[in-house]
Amino acid sequence: MLITFMSGIMPEKLFMVLRAAVPCVLSLVLILIFRNKLPRDQGREFAFNGKLSAGKARGAGILFVMAFIVSALLFVEMKSEYLLYLACVFVSMMSGYLDDRSDNPWNEYKKGAIDLLICALTAFLVAYTNPDKLGVSIFGLRLNMPVWLYVILGTVFLWLMINAVNCSDGIDGYSGSLSINSMIFLLLISFSGRGDKNIASMLILMVVVLLPYLWYNSDPSTMMMGDAGSRALGMFIGIALMKSGNALLCIPLCAVFIVDGLLGIVKVSLKRFLKISIMKNIRTPIHDHLRKNKGWSNAQTIYRLNIIQALISAVTLCLMK
Repeated sequence: MLITFMSGIMPEKLFMVLRAAVPCVLSLVLILIFRNKLPRDQGREFAFNGKLSAGKARGAGILFVMAFIVSALLFVEMKSEYLLYLACVFVSMMSGYLDDRSDNPWNEYKKGAIDLLICALTAFLVAYTNPDKLGVSIFGLRLNMPVWLYVILGTVFLWLMINAVNCSDGIDGYSGSLSINSMIFLLLISFSGRGDKNIASMLILMVVVLLPYLWYNSDPSTMMMGDAGSRALGMFIGIALMKSGNALLCIPLCAVFIVDGLLGIVKVSLKRFLKISIMKNIRTPIHDHLRKNKGWSNAQTIYRLNIIQALISAVTLCLMK
């Protein structure tokens, strides 16, 4: 493997620099070469200022996710378990990209069913390869689960993570920066001895490959990650949380994603299936409410919600020490 070969012939610090630089450059090169070949957005009819997105390159997630996968194969001590995780991230990305490219966007039931199938397979893989992590921790108490229950709950958890990130992807630079925010704190928890070192390496790689994308996704952007990026990010963050041994860390570390992305699903589901109307005066996703109803600018929304997430995560990290 490249990581074994290269680490044996060069100083460790130089190898670490290389491991950070190569994914960033690879992501940038893929963006520069293929950005004009990506499908174009038609403008989102129901999103606040959604029509301003018309004509922008959509589905850029396929570029930084491929850079992530190639970099992981090069720089992570790869075992069959991690190859399977990369495969799950790849399938999530491809399902989103096919939707991004479609002339007739997939309906929500089709996307939801595909996501559920991928999530069920991923949850089974995590449970099968990590029999010592079948549970969650609450206030210092460890609650272990049988495999079948862990797979069911893990499937639901991963599905919610995918859709939380996907539904939050509505402002230039927002979903990418918030993903980096959550992953950095998850990485810090991994460094404290509560995580998997290979997943920690993958977290670093995902953060790095997102940076060139964010350069072009800053307001006013020329490209958007699309479902290809948001679904892959949600899947990867979900896997990393499950590998930490306590998926409930999603509550503090992904709090803004959960509130912003999932409240709209709850609101629509209750009205559609149970005829219950809630949050009538709140626009969802929440970032649209803040811009439309509260008058926040895009920059204010991005910075303020990232600050809130960072504060919640920092408090969580302190409490865990």
